[in-house]
This record gives sequence, structure tokens and C-alpha cells, in this order.
Amino acid sequence: MFGDVSASHDLVASVEALHADLATWLGSEASADVFDRFAAAQHEQFSMVTTTGEVLDRPDLLSGLRAARNLQPGLTINVSAVEELAREGNTVVVRFVESHRVAGTESCRRVTAVLVADDPGFRWRTVHETEIST
Repeated sequence: MFGDVSASHDLVASVEALHADLATWLGSEASADVFDRFAAAQHEQFSMVTTTGEVLDRPDLLSGLRAARNLQPGLTINVSAVEELAREGNTVVVRFVESHRVAGTESCRRVTAVLVADDPGFRWRTVHETEIST
């Protein structure tokens, strides 16, 4: 099928770092630097499909997130099962499981994303999230 789908260390680190920033922003009184780092990782033409099927572009995502600082106090996000599905030139397709935990509840989603290599790491071009039962 895809051969070896294990993801490279730099790719896994990039996925984990972005989600650590997201959890910090949504789950604490984080500094603006956290939001700025998250925003900088989103490609100018970013779009995503949420677990409810809504399509968001970069301005919509960032506007919503800017207003969501500390709306989920104590939120943690765990990334697991990272698979590199394809790589062509500077474009990578990755799939992983994203688990959100807050106030004793957990929600999980399987995420497929297209990332573009950009010094020093990756920028997120598109994301598609599908809710999975826990």
C-alpha cells in the first residue's frame, strides 16, 4: 500500500509542537507569542474541514482561535499514531490521532493533513478532521 508509513522525527516533532501550542493557547492564560507561533505555522492558503464538516479558511480559523484563549482551562492534546502517507518534493501528507482531554472528558479525532516543508519546519496547508469514538 504505502510501504513504510512511519513518520520522520522532524515531522512528528512539528505535529506535536503545533498541538502543544494549541493546547497551551486554549487551556491557559498563554502569552501572545503562543498564538503567533501557531498562526505562523498555518500556510497563507490554509483551509480545514472540522469534525462537524464546516470548512474554515486561515482567517476564520485564526479569528476564532484568537478569541478562544483559555476557554478550556487545563486542556491537554495528545498526538499519536503519526503516519507519513506520502512525500513529494516539499509536500507531505500525514495522518494521526489527536486526543483532547479537559475536565475529565476526552474527545478524539483522526486527522489527515497536508504540510509544506518551510525552514525551519513545516507549514500546514490543509487539515481534515474526523471524530472517532473513545
